[in-house]
Amino acid sequence: MLLTILSFFVTPTHCRLNHCGFNNCGFNNSLTSGLDSSAVTACPASHRTHRESTPRQIYAYLLGSLALLGGAVAEGSNNALEEVTVTATLLTEASPALSATVFAEQSMQQRGAVHLENMISLAPNIASSSGASRNRFFQIRGIGERSQFVEPINPSVGVLLDGIDLSGSGGALTLYDLQQVEILRGPQGTLMGANALAGLIALRSTATDSATREITAGVENNGGSKVGARLGGTLGNGFSGRMAFQQFQSDGFVDNQWLARDDTNHRDELTGRAALRWQAAEHSLEVAAYYTDIDNGYDAFSLDNTRSTLSDEPGEDDLTLKAARLNWDYRSGAYESLLQISHAETLSTYSYDEDWSYVGIAPGWEYSSFDQYRRDRSMSSAEWRLQSDTQTSTRWALGLYARNESETLRRDYTYLASPFHSDIDTLTTALFGEINHDFHDQLAGFVGARVEQRDSDYLDSLGVDRSFDLSYWTGRTGLIWQYQADQQLYVTVSRGARAGGPNARLLASIDGLPAANQGALATLGTYDEETLLSVELGWVTFWPEYQLRSQLTLFSMDRQDQQAKASLVIPRSDGSTAFIDYTDNAAAGINRGLEWEASWRPTESLSWNASIGLLDAYFDDYISATGEDLSGRSQPQAPEWQYSVGATWALHPGFSLHVEAAGSDDYFFSDRHTVQAPTSHQLNASLSGEFRSWQWTLWARNLTDRTTFTRGFGTFGNDPRKEYRLEAYRQYGEPRVVGFTLHYRFMEQPK
Repeated sequence: MLLTILSFFVTPTHCRLNHCGFNNCGFNNSLTSGLDSSAVTACPASHRTHRESTPRQIYAYLLGSLALLGGAVAEGSNNALEEVTVTATLLTEASPALSATVFAEQSMQQRGAVHLENMISLAPNIASSSGASRNRFFQIRGIGERSQFVEPINPSVGVLLDGIDLSGSGGALTLYDLQQVEILRGPQGTLMGANALAGLIALRSTATDSATREITAGVENNGGSKVGARLGGTLGNGFSGRMAFQQFQSDGFVDNQWLARDDTNHRDELTGRAALRWQAAEHSLEVAAYYTDIDNGYDAFSLDNTRSTLSDEPGEDDLTLKAARLNWDYRSGAYESLLQISHAETLSTYSYDEDWSYVGIAPGWEYSSFDQYRRDRSMSSAEWRLQSDTQTSTRWALGLYARNESETLRRDYTYLASPFHSDIDTLTTALFGEINHDFHDQLAGFVGARVEQRDSDYLDSLGVDRSFDLSYWTGRTGLIWQYQADQQLYVTVSRGARAGGPNARLLASIDGLPAANQGALATLGTYDEETLLSVELGWVTFWPEYQLRSQLTLFSMDRQDQQAKASLVIPRSDGSTAFIDYTDNAAAGINRGLEWEASWRPTESLSWNASIGLLDAYFDDYISATGEDLSGRSQPQAPEWQYSVGATWALHPGFSLHVEAAGSDDYFFSDRHTVQAPTSHQLNASLSGEFRSWQWTLWARNLTDRTTFTRGFGTFGNDPRKEYRLEAYRQYGEPRVVGFTLHYRFMEQPK
């Protein structure tokens, strides 16, 4: 029965149109073999990616892992697993009906993680992309943005930091002093409206009453270092507070051959957080402030497709975040009132040497240009909820939400006669609610919905003036069958939405392009709302006698008016090219697959964790703006399989070894070319010890130094030495990184 269900959800459709017999297709999609201009167009766009892993192999991986855990169950164990709770939900339930991954602080420390990009490979059906100093764009089940230039973003993946909306600011997701990170897969519209079509990433700071007095220092290769401190705990008279900061620096993983420097892609990141809480019998108040200063270099692409660049004007990837929130919680009888008022300002600078080279590299052929984007975003929001506060058969929540958001952009670019300016102001109001009801001891149901009004005004220096006054509705409903005390099945149907908007860069560029291109491009000036209908079937199990916990989720998502990121390459009169990103509505898309996560503790000294993600994401019917038929092709950033498996062995009290492996199938970087990220497998390890007030961790990511890529292009040439011949370009991912982290915890003085 299980195999029948799996085959329905995840059987890949490798070549839906069967034009030439896909199994004999000679397309070489290995980036490590060197992809030239002929290879870019060798395989028809209608093909799925030529996978080395067949469905039979994928099923073998899954069933083999299940068999391994199943055989282990027979041994039995009485050791307690740590309980993990998902908090980013409208109503807190013991086991919510959703697919979620939770990263606890311990797992972050085992990886030496500083930014969310260091953890993302452990979550099934989650990917990330760069084109910046960090992997700051995230995709859930193949859905999510991959870059941002002129256009304001309507996020597909929502991001919350203690309830503050940071969607679109992935560079600020540093991890210091976080209690946990939660990744919720599937539409989360009831909670976040049209900002969470694909899912939600929620960062939760350590609670103020958690007693901590600690300093941290660490070193790693490539000139890396970090130092941090945090202090928190109860203060008396109902007060508790917390402060934390960390400074991280690294030279990065790129050498600039022309400038003879190894720090042009450096990282310099400061994280600071503070909170104060007052708790009384019926009331609680909490204020918190956040400051993140990212001052990173950006010099990542090489004409030679190596980690050695030739740029004479390296760029930067800077972001300053200032945020604050006020939370008021009032409990009275059977009701609870929650109010959060928050404000966040982000000021970012993103720039790069567009020619990736120096003046004089190829006289007569070369060009020289520099591109810089300065973006200032301000967001103020208020959310009020009234919800039931007793464990009755019916639990409910009702809320109001308002957000005022403004974003200004200044672009300085070599080919512009004067700087480009744009402003967009958006006012969002929403009404939302959810009801959970227990029909009897074993069967419960829920229904939630959100109605949202979004009014946006866009204006730029080239005369584009557009207003968008649109309404969206999202929601979810489902049933939960608790057929045994620690076993449950659930089915969920949810609807997500993503807002439409202007293709600002395209609109602003039309007049400067050849007349033959202007008419066709004018129709692409705006794009419409995308909607998604998702069906999930979940099986959650826990065998306390064996200390084994497992969650299996099958999903199928039907995307309508799918927003697809595309690009146009239009020749200029001087022989160079204009590279214009835009968003278009594909007719439809299908994303379906499986997520499985399990944890098991067979003995007091040994624990295991494993995850598998299977994904079949393709365009159902899509003709691009250039007339290319992409129907049946894989969507970008959507690997067909991902896995992770790890074990922690307590060698003796205060000393432990952690080893984990994680891997991913190959996938397309974009839907405008066939350049791919190759299949990857990485090994990570850490050795930890503790003695009195000291705790240390020796850790390594990508221990075998496997080559990975985080961004790729394939439809333009940028090397004047080759007369701008079309070829593939790739941004390298993190190589082997080895580090040592030391914590000192101040002991409480006896009273």
